[in-house]
Amino acid sequence: MRRRIRGVNDWVEHRTGIQSAVRQFLYEEIPASSGWHQVFGSVAMFLFMVQAFTGALLAFNYAPTPGDAYNSLRYILTELTGGRLMRGLHHWGASMIIVVVVLHMVQVFLYGAYKKPREATWMVGVVLLLVTLAYGLTGYLLPWDNRAYWGTVVTTQIAGQAPVLGPYLSRLLGGEGAIGVVTFARFYGLHVLLLPPATIFLIGLHVFLVRKHGVAPLPGDEVKPKKKFYPQQVFKDTVAIFIAFAILFMMAVAVRVPLEQLADPTDTSYIPRPEWYFLFLFQTLKLFSGPLEVVGSVVLPGVAVMLLILVPFIDRSQMVKVTRRIVALAFVLLAAIGWGGLTAAAVRSTPKEAAAAAVDYSGPTDWMQLSSEEMVGIAYFRKENCVSCHAIGDQGTALGPDLTKASIHKDAAWMIQHFKRPSAMRPGTSMPPIQLTDAQLNSLAAFLLKLNEKNATALDNAPDFAAQGALLYQANHCGACHMVNGMGMKIGPPLNGLSKRQSRSWVEDHFANPQKMAPGSIMPPYKLAPKDLENLTSYLFALPD
Repeated sequence: MRRRIRGVNDWVEHRTGIQSAVRQFLYEEIPASSGWHQVFGSVAMFLFMVQAFTGALLAFNYAPTPGDAYNSLRYILTELTGGRLMRGLHHWGASMIIVVVVLHMVQVFLYGAYKKPREATWMVGVVLLLVTLAYGLTGYLLPWDNRAYWGTVVTTQIAGQAPVLGPYLSRLLGGEGAIGVVTFARFYGLHVLLLPPATIFLIGLHVFLVRKHGVAPLPGDEVKPKKKFYPQQVFKDTVAIFIAFAILFMMAVAVRVPLEQLADPTDTSYIPRPEWYFLFLFQTLKLFSGPLEVVGSVVLPGVAVMLLILVPFIDRSQMVKVTRRIVALAFVLLAAIGWGGLTAAAVRSTPKEAAAAAVDYSGPTDWMQLSSEEMVGIAYFRKENCVSCHAIGDQGTALGPDLTKASIHKDAAWMIQHFKRPSAMRPGTSMPPIQLTDAQLNSLAAFLLKLNEKNATALDNAPDFAAQGALLYQANHCGACHMVNGMGMKIGPPLNGLSKRQSRSWVEDHFANPQKMAPGSIMPPYKLAPKDLENLTSYLFALPD
């Protein structure tokens, strides 16, 4: 048996040379100073593999056309087994790979590992950083929600400001006029068809150059005996990769990636916000206006990229220990302060409308179809902590019956009496009486009568601002004049689709002074606390068209 295995190995080695190549790769000599500070390159390569794998899994269920893209993504998130995990890994992996690539470049810069003869290695690394950012830009549009649409509008407008090339770039990206099918197709093509092979080629070239010139040793380390890449450095790289993937997996599981409503080109009041790693550039643009806007959008980023590429030719001094590279340390520190300051300023300057409660469409949205009274029932259901005794599908405990089962549903009158005197309606029950008014109990009964196995997710996914806003809606008897989801009176305009007709600020001012905002209105003014006003307005703006 051993002879046969040896024969197979010899055949594979003779025909392919794989074993020799692997052996040469693993047992390459590296400087004695190599260690933990050089794991970022391996982690970045691993994260690219994760992005490629999760991207392929998403593509199997993704429809690459604007309207269908949104619906297919909702299918992935709400119906497909492991779909939310796949998207979470892909989304947070995109952020993590940018962080790791930047840290890798900072480490190379601080140690001066870009110096002769490694200039080309550094320049290829800069191009890889730009390609990584290009993934973020092109992938941003693919969910085709409001955030993606309006963020891409800003991106194409910035590209169109480039001197001389602006009109051509805008035409190439399909951003002339409006963002539509052409823009989507080109962004998808770049993200899926062009950038991945370009990345593979650049990674291969980068690794080849690293192997050709070797890992840069620390000054004075050249005369020390070298060590093998395997096993010490392989162990360090493996541990770093494991830690990175553990963080990525926890983010994908614990932090839900939001999905806004379907892209609406008519929603001109929407305030686009880029991903966190572009917020500094977003804030920089605010420092320039009018004719100088091109400075912040094109000139400064272009100069920064050019300086990065030319670093090896600007700094031609001999390598010294990192503790003596005062200028490099100061440059990195200033860059970090500048980036952090601009990002923090962008976060602080987020307008109220952009920071207001938003609906997350990445989960089931059955709750949006509930009447205001049924939504109020959710609020009382949560207030009374009914899940401490009752099961709601897979949620809650089994002390009481599963409230999604049709077999236990009675009419509203029976349920209200049951809430008031549980033991009289069901002898032997341990359920205590619910101390609510008849109107409040009626709302609770309305919700429970609406509840079934298919829409039980409404309970978990209904945001708190919607439940609290519905409470205010009912408490102020808004249904006596307005309709919500077909329920109410027609004295005033229906409130479904309100977000398409008015801005948040108009609606808030209208509550305070209806006659001023709508002359002839019979609606009385309402003095609401700021939090109540935000909840009520957010609830109304979450209503479907």
